[in-house]
Amino acid sequence: MTRSGSHSLDVAVIGGGVIGLAIAWRAQARGCNVVVLERDRAGAATSYVAAGMLAPIAEVTPGEEPLLELGLRSARRYPAFLDELADAAHVERAALGYTPCGTLLVARDADEAEALERELALRARFGLAVERLRPSEARRREPGLAPALRLALDVPDDHAIDPRALTATLVGAVRRGGGEVREGAPVAGIAVSEDRVSGVYLADGSVVSAAQVVVSAGVWSTQLEGIPDGARVPVRPVKGQIMRLHDPAGPGLLTRVIRMGPSYVVPRGDGRYVIGATSEERGFDTTVTAGAAFELLRDASELVPGVSEWVLDEFRAGLRPGTPDNLPAIGPGAVDGLHWAVGHRRGGVLLAPVTAELVAAGLAGDPAGAAAAPFAPERFATVGSAA
Repeated sequence: MTRSGSHSLDVAVIGGGVIGLAIAWRAQARGCNVVVLERDRAGAATSYVAAGMLAPIAEVTPGEEPLLELGLRSARRYPAFLDELADAAHVERAALGYTPCGTLLVARDADEAEALERELALRARFGLAVERLRPSEARRREPGLAPALRLALDVPDDHAIDPRALTATLVGAVRRGGGEVREGAPVAGIAVSEDRVSGVYLADGSVVSAAQVVVSAGVWSTQLEGIPDGARVPVRPVKGQIMRLHDPAGPGLLTRVIRMGPSYVVPRGDGRYVIGATSEERGFDTTVTAGAAFELLRDASELVPGVSEWVLDEFRAGLRPGTPDNLPAIGPGAVDGLHWAVGHRRGGVLLAPVTAELVAAGLAGDPAGAAAAPFAPERFATVGSAA
């Protein structure tokens, strides 16, 4: 794509998290002249707090079949996506923190074991690769697990990545490709001229002209001015408290992601671990609480006793962006030239490759295809008007 008319840029991307950066990088590959506008530091908000689980199988939920298909599609693309990204950013592939570790879903008591059997049946119905393990076999594969374990499911195809390394590499790739990542540049609103997007205006009053605009600002997307009410995508913040720790003894206590109900322990492969996460409907509150810390550590240490010896490095809260139907909004919206990539909730890191692919295709004018229909932003046209 080339510059057209009086526009100085082809695409302005609002939001420098993993989704916005991936879109910018993929749009560049299609010949777009791109700028990413980030209110703070690139990757410093929701992406910075994310655990980085690439787990469409472990996280499958009844009624979210389209999201499962999208997640599986994105997970399959991840290895090639990272190979291309490492080349573009001139970094070693290992620096991205990708670990094909797999996941163990575990149960501590009879009730949790019964629930896990239902989880197994659900995944079998979808034809997903899951293995039922006796407690002894689960502990053989992960000796750090507690003897009180009742049942486990092994999900070998769910992996993990370090989101902080990923976003830093995406910034490098965009800049090396000739794009701009402008930090400390909060966008106040969308500029519309003759019923189509003409760019964005920043909080300092300056204007960035662009032929097309991508909204990928997570929970802050609802604060943008200039978008007609009927064309908005409603997004709410879902608070998640999460902690990062390291094992002074080094790596090795765990090699897989361990999931116990809504909680999890994610190994980085180098002695660092992530324990999370709460799910709270508390608006834009990002305080961390003693109660959440207690519950997260209690759940983790009951299944992995060695957690009590780890050193706590960080305890934060992030805001996941959720839509009313819990599916992301990806693609062109109701205003000509305005594209959306919001509402990924807990799956932003997982869905980055496929989201970038879909949005970049839309920017180029390619048809979205039937698989993208459940995620069309225009499904919220009346909801946005009511909101």
